[in-house]
Order: sequence, then C-alpha cells, then structure tokens
Amino acid sequence: MTFRHYLLQLLRDVRSQKLRTFLTLFGIVWGTAAVTLMLAFGQGLHGKLIASIKGLGENIVIAWPSRTSKAWDGLGRGRRIRVTDEDLEKVRREVPLITRLSGEYSAWNLRFRVGRKVFIPGMSGTNAEFGVMRNLNPTTGGRFVDDADVSHRRRVVFLGDKLKSDLFGVDEAVGSEVVINGVPFVVIGVLAEKDQDSSYNNRDNDRANLPASTFKAMYNRAYVDNFVFQVAERDDAVAAKKEVIASLARTHRFDPEDTEAVGMWDTNENLEFMDTFMLGFRLFLGIVGTLTLVVGGIGVSNIMHVVVEERTKEIGLKMALGAKRRFVVGQILFETLALTAIGGVLGLGIAWTVCASFPAAAIEYVGSPVISAQVATITTGVLGLIGFLAGFFPARTAASLDPVEALRL
Repeated sequence: MTFRHYLLQLLRDVRSQKLRTFLTLFGIVWGTAAVTLMLAFGQGLHGKLIASIKGLGENIVIAWPSRTSKAWDGLGRGRRIRVTDEDLEKVRREVPLITRLSGEYSAWNLRFRVGRKVFIPGMSGTNAEFGVMRNLNPTTGGRFVDDADVSHRRRVVFLGDKLKSDLFGVDEAVGSEVVINGVPFVVIGVLAEKDQDSSYNNRDNDRANLPASTFKAMYNRAYVDNFVFQVAERDDAVAAKKEVIASLARTHRFDPEDTEAVGMWDTNENLEFMDTFMLGFRLFLGIVGTLTLVVGGIGVSNIMHVVVEERTKEIGLKMALGAKRRFVVGQILFETLALTAIGGVLGLGIAWTVCASFPAAAIEYVGSPVISAQVATITTGVLGLIGFLAGFFPARTAASLDPVEALRL
C-alpha cells in the first residue's frame, strides 16, 4: 500500500506540474546521453587505435643487427654484427619464450611488371611464420608463403592489396604472373585490407613477400636485414629480448649489455602507451559527462525543494496524523529516483540510437562507438548516486518540519 501511495502521489504531481516535470527530465536525459556517448565514443576510439597498432603484429619484437659500441673479449668496438638463418635457428633453440621467429631480407629497387605497368615497391623474403606474426592475412582464394615454398625455393609472391590494385586493377591476381626484374613469379595471395598505423619498411599494403630461400638465391643474400620474433604474452617480451641478445652475444662475441649491437623495437611499448593515454582520455570524457549529469541532478534537487515548499501544509498534516519521518523521506526519494530513472532510460535510449545509426564512413576514422556493459554500469551508478543525493536533502528538509509550524504556513 505504501508503494501504491507513493506512485499515486507521483502521478498527481506529474499531471499538475507538466512543464516542471519536463524540464526536470530534460536535464537528466541530456546528462545521461552525454556521459554515455562520451564513454562510448572513447571506448570506440580506443578499440580503433589498438586495432591499428596490432595491424603491424601482436606481441612482436623487430630487431636490427647493427654495430658494437663496446670493446669485448679482445675485440674492438664498431664491429658489424651479421646474422644468418643459422644464428636465428640457434636463438630459437636457446630462447623458449619465443613462439615464432623469422628472418627478413629486404629490397627496394626491384621492378615489378604486369603488361605495361611497372612499379618499384618494397619487397621482403621471409618464412611462413612471418605472415602469422605480422597479420598478413590473405583474401579468399589466396595464401601466404608456406614451408613448401621455402624448402623448394618456389618463385611465388604474396602482394599487398594496394600493390595488387596498382598492378592488376580490378582483375583477379591470384594465379597470375608478375615479372620481377625480368623473372616471372606466380601470385599466390593478396593481403586482406587491414588497419595499420605503424611500420618499419613501409605499409604492408604496398609491399610484396617472397620465400626467404628464393630471395637469398636470386639476389645473393647471406645475412638478414632484420628479424622478427613473437612471444605468447606481452609480459614475456622484456625477458625474451634479453635472452635473444645474450644468445647472439655468445655467437658473435659482443657484450650482452651492449644495447647498440642489436637494435630492438618492442611493439608492446606502443600498446602500453596507448592504453595509458586512452585511460586518461576516457577518464576526462567521463568526468566531463558526469559534470553535465551533475548539473541535471542539481536541477532535480532544486525542483524537489520547490515541491517540499509547495507541500509544506500537506506534509505537516500527514505528520500530525501520525505519518513517520521515514514515510516523508521515502515519498520524496521515491519521486526523485523515479524521475531520475525515467530520464536515465530515455537518455540511454537516445545514446544507443546515436551509436546504432553512426555513419559507417566516420567509423573508419574514430572507431565504432560501443555502449558496453562497463559503460552502462558506470552510467547507471553515477545516475543512481546523483538521483539519491538530489532527493536526500529535500527529503531530509521535509522530514524535519514541525507539524504545528508547517500547518501555520
């Protein structure tokens, strides 16, 4: 019966004060939509940036053999470190943290010709694991370099999607021939389009990949230009880098503490920076949205203070007839939380509609806004807290009225 009384009182107030109720709801709706959309777009942007970073590869380290900067074991500084495939196989055996490993041979002066079209893209010679590490996924009907290609030194090539368009246009490329410096190669696959915002040898969409053995034989290469390795977990990368350098230091006799002998780029550092940056950015968006919601809550609180003043005699009469303080507090809190809940549902509905109808063209740049369970929970929690505080103080004022004094007003 108490709940029914609360509800009837709320409906009576809504009918008698339509404009006031609308303005109260508008503040909550606007604040809820603002905080939800800011968090949703922040999460969407975070996901977009992470996907772009992982386009280069996930949990990978790129290493470049260079020159020593310290004298060691009777040998002077400035020695060139040259790494072979045999050295990398030794690294694979000695560093169990590594899950995948590939040397990479590179060239930038080879002419690719299809008919009358000629291009000079970047090109790499790699093994099969390289494609997995670097997210070089083929389109339907194609594949990346495999172990058989490497062991048989096949003249096959995997093309980036932009390079394929330059050479073949809209025609099918897989199974066709590309002449590279006068030698025909069969196209075995084309890169599926992917996000990538970082690189070290140009973007993958404008590069080609050959089997490493074919590259070495045709272009007389004995030493890798760089190598790439992958670990299972992000936290394993630091230890794996130390063990890789230690293994190469034993083979090539240089100080394992010489950081310049083999340069390394741990791509996980980009992810860690982006996670930290986006956490701060999303907190900023959440705070701005919450402050907007607080403004709406202040409006609700002011309205409820007006309600208490208008109902002073009514409240005094109820208390004179025996109504408990908790009944008076409950009535005001119920009305406040009910209005807050209705405004919150409407605000979430508007935010969901905006996210669902967000144009696909814009998603390419800012990501897809997502109202996740985390976003919904945060919004609901903030909304509930603001609603409670907005109603508590007017309710406490109402409950503290003296019945005799209230009836005189």
